[in-house]
Amino acid sequence: MATVTVDAILDHAQMGYDLSPQEGCLLLKETDKSAIALIRDTADRLRQRQAGDSVTYVINRNINFTNICEQHCSFCAFRRDEDQQGAYWLDWAQILAKVKDAVGRGATEICMQGGLNLQAKINGKSLSYYLKLVETIKQEFPQLHLHAFSPQEVQFIAREDGLELSYVIAAFRDAGVDSMPGTAAEVLDDEVRRILCPEKIDTATWLEIVGTAHKLGLHTTSTMLSGHIETPEQQIQHLEKLRSLQQTAIYREYPARITEFILLPFVGKEAPKSLSRRVGRDQPVLEDALLLTAVARIFLGNWIPNHQPSWVKLGLEGAKEALVWGCNDIGGTLMEEHITTMAGAIGGTCMEVETLQAAITDLGRPYQQRDTLYKGVRSQESGVRSQESGVRSQESGVRS
Repeated sequence: MATVTVDAILDHAQMGYDLSPQEGCLLLKETDKSAIALIRDTADRLRQRQAGDSVTYVINRNINFTNICEQHCSFCAFRRDEDQQGAYWLDWAQILAKVKDAVGRGATEICMQGGLNLQAKINGKSLSYYLKLVETIKQEFPQLHLHAFSPQEVQFIAREDGLELSYVIAAFRDAGVDSMPGTAAEVLDDEVRRILCPEKIDTATWLEIVGTAHKLGLHTTSTMLSGHIETPEQQIQHLEKLRSLQQTAIYREYPARITEFILLPFVGKEAPKSLSRRVGRDQPVLEDALLLTAVARIFLGNWIPNHQPSWVKLGLEGAKEALVWGCNDIGGTLMEEHITTMAGAIGGTCMEVETLQAAITDLGRPYQQRDTLYKGVRSQESGVRSQESGVRSQESGVRS
């Protein structure tokens, strides 16, 4: 049997074919510098073909409304018990003040997630509390895109209130949630999840919730927490599950799909010692993150065209580098970021628009402000609203 080479795999990818899991693993295990450079260059060419040359960004604000959480994930430095020092739970006025500040700074999106707080109920119902969160924002700022509540939060509410998962998702949609973060995915492998997040939903439930969101008309993002205990095979299996999920949404003509893939390298500096000692490093290994970034573009790009690094986890220079390894988006301004920062990340908690624009310009590429669903907001060249952006394939979601 002929040996499959990196050159042959990359040639096949550039012809428009999807990688097999075996081919993806081979690329991820590559150690030769010249071969890795070819992987990078292929990912960059595919990025240009699939998403265009502009680098997009969004003006948004994170609101983590509580860090009180019933779960104990081995990578999380954010969660607190209710009576623990540093525990917090924002009230309605505090949330609204953050939203008003964000709108004043040009935000088009509020991203809202929180810990699984057993006390977060109204009249004994968890769903009523979460719907009040939505109402608090949407009544005053109906124009804002609300990107809110992870698959884990959906399952938590359904469990607490004895509801079907689909009922919770539909209630969010009807109340004004515009899209769902694809977080709580970590690595979609139950062996890994038993160590990272044994109390979280399993792989099948995460996939069910995200697939149901697509069926009910809520777009989602997708993520991977990388660089801890997972193997290249498990990384590729994760990507394969995301690709299959997107293909299902497209082939069954669901009204919503995955809008982007975001790689989230593990930060262990302040993470619980059980995992940080096992991983053996405080910060991500940039070289590993970049190779996985490139392979993710090659593996997913025909189906999920928008790829984003995490400047919070990699720092701005690392995120800039990822833009030549297959990424077409540099993320959002965030305005405040607590979860990764509390784990000891180096990237900071807020990024000014001008800083993002300057970083993109340094690469010799144009920048493009976008909204959450990758429609253009402001063109660098004309300064006017444009519907042409790196999301053109968001409408079709399929390779050409």
